[in-house]
Amino acid sequence: MPIKRPRTPRTLSEPELLEYAVKSLASKMKSERDMRQRMRDRAEPGEEGALAIDAVVVKLKEYGYLSDERFAADYTRIRQETDKFGQRRVQQGLMQKGIANPLVKQTLAAAYDDVDEVALARAYIARKRMKQPSCDREQKQKETAKAMRRLIAAGFSTGAVWKVLRGWDAEVEEVDVVDDSV
Repeated sequence: MPIKRPRTPRTLSEPELLEYAVKSLASKMKSERDMRQRMRDRAEPGEEGALAIDAVVVKLKEYGYLSDERFAADYTRIRQETDKFGQRRVQQGLMQKGIANPLVKQTLAAAYDDVDEVALARAYIARKRMKQPSCDREQKQKETAKAMRRLIAAGFSTGAVWKVLRGWDAEVEEVDVVDDSV
């Protein structure tokens, strides 16, 4: 059997890049940075490709297909409502997607302004089917620590985590932690 060479995508012209970008955005929402990275793989290398990418981004914004503000709002809403993530976890996701810090702060403030973090943490627990620790003392401490790590990784503040764990009658030693969330 012959060895197949890896297929390298051909470089696309500006109109082809626009078509590629529209198809890409039709399948999944993307931030401007993510869209630029995808097009960079398909554009001509060098100055000519960079100019074509810039022109395509301008057209996408004109058509209303590409908007970091709309992307941030939709991403935040989906992660909050569907995944039940806390504010920090959503903030990390937006930063990884290349959204500017002021826009991240503005979006999170609007989305999490009237959200009860403890209720959201309980919804996360229900969604993940986490069980209340109920064993001997040593096993209960291990399970409580595991639940605490999962909730903090899901983006909840330590204060909200402690309230949830106290609701489980878990022994939790509170430590003063500076909360630098958003």
